[in-house]
Amino acid sequence: MPFPDHAAMGAASLLPAQPPLPVFSIAPVTIPYPNRPVDLQLRVSAPVLSSTAAKQPLPIVIISHGMGRSNWLNSLAGYEPLTHYWASQGFVVLLPTHLAAVSLGLPPPAADNGMFWQDRPGEISFLIDHLDTLETLVPQLQGRLDKTNIAVAGHSLGGFTASLLLGATNTSPITGTTVRAHDPRVKAGVVLGGTGHGGDSLSDNGRKMVPFYDVNFDTMRTPALIMAGDADLSPHLTDRGPDWHWDGYTHAPGPKDLFKVRGGGHGFGGVAGWSAAETDDESPERLAVVQRVSSAYLRTALYGDDAWARTLRVVEGHPELGAAESK
Repeated sequence: MPFPDHAAMGAASLLPAQPPLPVFSIAPVTIPYPNRPVDLQLRVSAPVLSSTAAKQPLPIVIISHGMGRSNWLNSLAGYEPLTHYWASQGFVVLLPTHLAAVSLGLPPPAADNGMFWQDRPGEISFLIDHLDTLETLVPQLQGRLDKTNIAVAGHSLGGFTASLLLGATNTSPITGTTVRAHDPRVKAGVVLGGTGHGGDSLSDNGRKMVPFYDVNFDTMRTPALIMAGDADLSPHLTDRGPDWHWDGYTHAPGPKDLFKVRGGGHGFGGVAGWSAAETDDESPERLAVVQRVSSAYLRTALYGDDAWARTLRVVEGHPELGAAESK
C-alpha cells in the first residue's frame, strides 16, 4: 500500500510522524520449530537498506495477530496497515502466524488451550530466541537487528498474548493452573483492543467461548501503551462497556499509558487489512490515529526520542482524535 497519507485522514495528519522510509516485505519466512504441528512462518517488514536513516541497527516490533472472522488476515497475511507503517517509521516488524490461524486448519485443541492461547506467547519468545537464524534466512537483515531493543504488540486475542509477554498471568478456571509467560527481553508493548478481566466481567457467552480465561494484570510491569476504542462493545465476551478493553491499564502497575480512540470500534478503523470486512468502523482518519499514536509511543520507548510527548500535546488540543492518560 503506497504512502503518502490518505486524503481522508483529517486531523490525524497533525500527529507527529517521521518522513516515511521505503519498505520491503518478505513472506513466508520459515523457521524450523521442533515439536510444533507446523514450523513457524512469519512476515518480515523493514526499511530498505539504501535508506540513510535505516543503516543503523533497528529496533524490533513483534506483532501478535487476532482471531477475526476472515480466512487470511488472522495470519502473516494480515495487519499490513500496521506492519508497513511501523517499518516506514524505522522498525523491523515481525508478524508470525499463530496455530489458530484459519488458513492452517489445525484440529481444535483441548478446551483449556482454546485458540491455542498457551502456545502464542511461547511462539514469540521462540522467535526472539532465533533472531540470528532470521538474519541468516533474510540476508537483507544481516547486522541490522537491534536485539536488545524489542517491543511486542497485539490486537484483540493478540493483545492478550502481548499482555502475557509483558507480565500478566492467566489462571484457568478449568484446571486452576496459572500460566506465566513474561519475557524480560521485551522492553515495551502496545496492546490494541486487548481483553479485560475474566470472572464476573465475562458474559454468559464469554464464559462459553473462553472457558480457560481469567487474566491477572497485577504483575504486568513492563511499560506498555493500552489502546482501546471508546465505542468498542464486545457482548460476545463481556457485559461491560468499552472500559473492559482498558483493564490492562486500570489494573496493571505503571508505567502505563492509555489512549482511547474516539469513535473506535474493535477494528480501529482497519488495522487488520486494507479495505477489509474485518472491521465495522473503517476510517482512514481513525486508522491514521492508531498508526501515528502507536508509532510515536514505540519511537519513544525504543529510540528514546520525544515523539510521544509531542503526540500528547497534539491530542490535548484535538479531543476528536482521542484521549490519553498515563500513570
